[in-house]
Amino acid sequence: MTVEILVPNLPESVADATIVAWHKKQGEFVEKHENLVDLETDKVVLEVPAPESGVLSRIVKNNGDLVIASDVLAVLDTSATATETKASASTAIEEELNHVDESDDIALSPAVRRLINEHHLNPAAITGTGKHGRLTKTDVLNFLSQQDVSEKSSADMIVDANTEAKTEIGAKTEVKAEKLETAAPTEGFRPEQRVPMTRLRAKVAERLLEAQQNAAMLTTFNEVNMQAVIDLRQKYKARFEKKHEIKLGFMSFFVKASIEALKRFPAINASIDDNDIIYHGYYDMGIAVTTPRGLIVPVVRDADQLDFAGIEKSIADFGKKAREGSLSYEDLTGGTFTITNGGIFGSMLSTPILNPPQCAILGMHAIKERPVVEEGEIVIRPIMYLALSYDHRLVDGSEAVQFLVTIKECLESPAHLLLNI
Repeated sequence: MTVEILVPNLPESVADATIVAWHKKQGEFVEKHENLVDLETDKVVLEVPAPESGVLSRIVKNNGDLVIASDVLAVLDTSATATETKASASTAIEEELNHVDESDDIALSPAVRRLINEHHLNPAAITGTGKHGRLTKTDVLNFLSQQDVSEKSSADMIVDANTEAKTEIGAKTEVKAEKLETAAPTEGFRPEQRVPMTRLRAKVAERLLEAQQNAAMLTTFNEVNMQAVIDLRQKYKARFEKKHEIKLGFMSFFVKASIEALKRFPAINASIDDNDIIYHGYYDMGIAVTTPRGLIVPVVRDADQLDFAGIEKSIADFGKKAREGSLSYEDLTGGTFTITNGGIFGSMLSTPILNPPQCAILGMHAIKERPVVEEGEIVIRPIMYLALSYDHRLVDGSEAVQFLVTIKECLESPAHLLLNI
């Protein structure tokens, strides 16, 4: 019985997907629920598992192909078993090894023929010591060893452009002649590489350009003394981790402080839809995460209803999913406000770009010890610069400034967050 492997239903607003990589080859046996192929959309990579166990008898769509929902990706033969597949593969290998081209002038055993083909050797140039002068495996290996010795003693290696060249730098490797020439470029050599954008990178580029073209974006800055948060975290982090089985980080403080500020200035939690303003009565916080595929923003929903442990667990879960590439489309949609932390990469100051249709984004930066004045004296304190980019069509400058001041107050005196004052 054969089963067609189809492209699954794509998330709403996603028209198509690109085949990133097949994890199985045609003719291989696959187990039920084993991942067959990865499909890349604008935001996430979707895995397509095998519906049944069987042999992947035919691959219809190849890497790089564009597909839509219900397209046939491959055909699975569920009547074949793993044992039959392995036996068939073993038989094919054995037939290949036993095959001898009768038109050859020199009769070669399968083992010798394999070495000759792998190293592109001329069998007539090798002296045979076997019966009737036949070549043995030892003859070929000795010939290769003699070649290695002579090559090592040569000042320069002569490379035939149609054969593979051998060189030794710590360990012997085989490279194409043209690759060898690339590895030792002449003066003025300026390499280039052209690769297509991934779907995610193209979507990020589109949205960033959209944000700059369609919003009156402005950024305001402030600084926050992180000493109180650091002291509180240092004092309770061991007990916190023991009780909640999650580490107490800085992000939960910023999420809580941002929610408090958003409650005081609801326009910053709003969005523009044509000529209408949509004021959101909930707080879905987007947390920007950098992955090998690019920047993504998973959303912590109803963050105002979570305590510090709940926020930290949600962020940790998103981080794990991002590393594994298992974030769902639902994890990345929506959001009323975004926080991005360039400080983990050492950023001192930046102007974050809006995440449409949101009208504001908070940028965190590196914590550095700086001289500040307190009660007429210069003291050293751990300072972080904050940046708030906002859409000036909806948010006035005074609101943006007060919003950042509120976050600053909440962080410099965490009692505001704990006591809800």
